[in-house]
Amino acid sequence: MASAISKFLDHFVTQRELARWKKAAKKARTDDLSELRGTRAKAKALKSNLDALLHEADARLALPLLGSNVFPLPHGTDWSWRPELWRGPVPARGIASAPAKSRLGHEITLHHDCIHSELSLRQLRNTRAIDIAPYGLRMDVFAFDGSFLSLVIEMPDDALVGLRKTHLIRLTMRVELEKPLEMFARLNITQGPNTEQIVREFPVKGEETMIEFDLAYTDINEERLEKAWLDLIFEGPDMNQVTIRDLTLARCPRAEF
Repeated sequence: MASAISKFLDHFVTQRELARWKKAAKKARTDDLSELRGTRAKAKALKSNLDALLHEADARLALPLLGSNVFPLPHGTDWSWRPELWRGPVPARGIASAPAKSRLGHEITLHHDCIHSELSLRQLRNTRAIDIAPYGLRMDVFAFDGSFLSLVIEMPDDALVGLRKTHLIRLTMRVELEKPLEMFARLNITQGPNTEQIVREFPVKGEETMIEFDLAYTDINEERLEKAWLDLIFEGPDMNQVTIRDLTLARCPRAEF
C-alpha cells in the first residue's frame, strides 16, 4: 500500500514539475531579463543532472541483458545452454596467478601443470554492439612453464535428458586472440566407469566460430548417462590474451537421409 502511494505521489510531483517547466519555456519569450537569468541558471543545473542520468541510462540499456540465454539456434534444437559466466556476474570476478583447479563461478575450472603460475582469469562485461552475451571471459597468459592448459566447463544435468546417438551438439564461441593460437574442444560423456570423448579442433577464423560433435561416432549407452563436460584446450598459450566473448551449446537431431 505504502509503495503504491509513493509511486502515485512521485508521478504527481513529476507531472507538476513538467507543467512548471513547460510554462517557464513559454514565459521565456516575455520575462524580464533579470528573472530570465535566474530561470536559465536553474534550467542549466537541471539539464546537467538530466544529461548525466540519460548518459548512464543509455549506456546501461544498450548492454546485453543480464541473464540472457538468447542466441541463434539450429533447426530442430531440443536443448540449448549458455554457461552462467557468460549470462551474469559470478561472485569472484577474477583470479590472479591462478593455481591449478581454480574455479570461476560454479561451472568453470582452470587446469594446468605450471610450477609458477603466470595465468589470470577475469570476467568482463561485454559492451560492444555486436555482443549478445552479457559477460565474457578473459584469460591472460604470460610465461608458461607447463605442458597443458585447459578450461573445464561442467554441463548441466538436463543436457543428458533425452540425449541420443542421433544427436549433434553444436558449440559456438566468439573468441578474440592477441596472437594466433591452436584451440581444441573435447566433449566428455560419462556412463558408469567409462567416459566417451570426442575431440575437435576449434578453428579461430574471425570472431565467431562453430563446431559440431556427432554422437553417432560414440558408443554411449543412452540409458546410463551420468555426467557431461566440455574441455577447451589451448596449445602454446604463452604470452597471449584470450577473450571468449560468448560460448553456447545447442543440441539437435542429425538430419536423416
